[in-house]
Amino acid sequence: MEFVTSGKLDTRTYGKSKNITSGNFVEQDVALAWSIDLGKVKKEKEEVLMLAYDDIYSIKFQGRNLRPYWNADGRNTITKEMQKAAKAWPKLGDRLAAFDSDLIREATQSGGKEYADLCATAYRQAVAAHKLVMSERGSLYFISKENFSNGCAGTVDVTYPSIPLFLRYNTEIAKALVNFIFDYAEGPKWNKVWAPHDVGVYPDAYGQHYGNWMPLEESGNMLLITAAILKQSPDAGFAQKHWSTLTKWALYALQNGQDPENQLCTDDFAGKLAHNVNLSAKSILAVAAYAKMARSIGKVDEAKAFQEFAMNMAALWKHRAFEEDHYRLTFDGEGTWSQKYNLVWDKVLGLNIFGDEVVATELEWYKKHFNTYGLPLDSRRQYSKTDWQLWTGTMAGTVDGFREFLLPVYKFYNETPDRVPLGDWVNTEEPTFNAMQARSVVGGFFMKLYADHPVSPLPAKKK
Repeated sequence: MEFVTSGKLDTRTYGKSKNITSGNFVEQDVALAWSIDLGKVKKEKEEVLMLAYDDIYSIKFQGRNLRPYWNADGRNTITKEMQKAAKAWPKLGDRLAAFDSDLIREATQSGGKEYADLCATAYRQAVAAHKLVMSERGSLYFISKENFSNGCAGTVDVTYPSIPLFLRYNTEIAKALVNFIFDYAEGPKWNKVWAPHDVGVYPDAYGQHYGNWMPLEESGNMLLITAAILKQSPDAGFAQKHWSTLTKWALYALQNGQDPENQLCTDDFAGKLAHNVNLSAKSILAVAAYAKMARSIGKVDEAKAFQEFAMNMAALWKHRAFEEDHYRLTFDGEGTWSQKYNLVWDKVLGLNIFGDEVVATELEWYKKHFNTYGLPLDSRRQYSKTDWQLWTGTMAGTVDGFREFLLPVYKFYNETPDRVPLGDWVNTEEPTFNAMQARSVVGGFFMKLYADHPVSPLPAKKK
């Protein structure tokens, strides 16, 4: 407060001791302030303030300390990086302005001004919730922290909803979101036939921490993400490198995904659910995605077999899940329903397993169940997830259809009295958040933008 009124810091409280830490703990309050006298201002002036943080080692992966990507070999310093940034600032500023402009323009075309506002709000949060490092094998790892939850590192079902943003703008970063999952799953510490949930508690990636398995959820997530990466950047080598692992996960989805047992899905706050229709849809789409990948790398017979399995599974799904004018929450749950947000991949990846009729039926049903601030996740409760709502809206295939799902979400964020980092688990009858905030899953807001521009990344404007 003293700095605000006088421009000076109270040195009696702050900054007296040069050594303010003991071990890893701060022993006293720390304050940082900056001021500059601009003198008489007759025309526009600009001053640049630079702040930097060097954590020395960013991630411990399987017992080995990894430095941040910018200093992977340990020969760089934070001051050198700051000097380079200061020198490059004019051009970087132009590039940033061009990127901002393109993002806003394209998001507006995809969903209107409200959609552009949400994407602009979510972008930094989704990216900043990760740390970029390089493995000892030379692979990029972009490891997330599960903020406002249990702090898990590299959670697959957090990466899954966030992936549209990274697919849209940087395929190498999309690969970096799964490289460490493959490396862990293919190492000696993982002996399951399904994909891991996480790799530890951030920043120590010692192995899966989460005590509840999500076998179908994570296997389906990894197969769909990998297929999307392969479509975005058709380099067969990425899939071939991990083909035996992908095959193992695809077989698990094939053998267990038709009618899931009592398992968690990514909406784990809702608890376990047997016969989950949406989880089954993900599993079936994952089998189809595997078939598409097999075809793209020349495994024709394998592709044909898994494609046929997926088609047969989808036909049975349609028969068993249908109830009069919609598809159920669970196969045995009469009078139930749920958002089938996973179906978005059927069109985005060009799988065409479930078809337009299923989506049209579901979208028509959803219109009857909107609350003031959005569409509930399913028939059990009135809460929802904003990322999934925008995935569901993307399935409409038109701007107007998408905006029916977008506008209640925008209304929520615009009217909520909760002044917190952007949350994703929300109530639909009143504009209040539940427990999840500041998470990278809001990268899922970019699904519509990604679906509209599935291959070509934004070009940098040339000056």
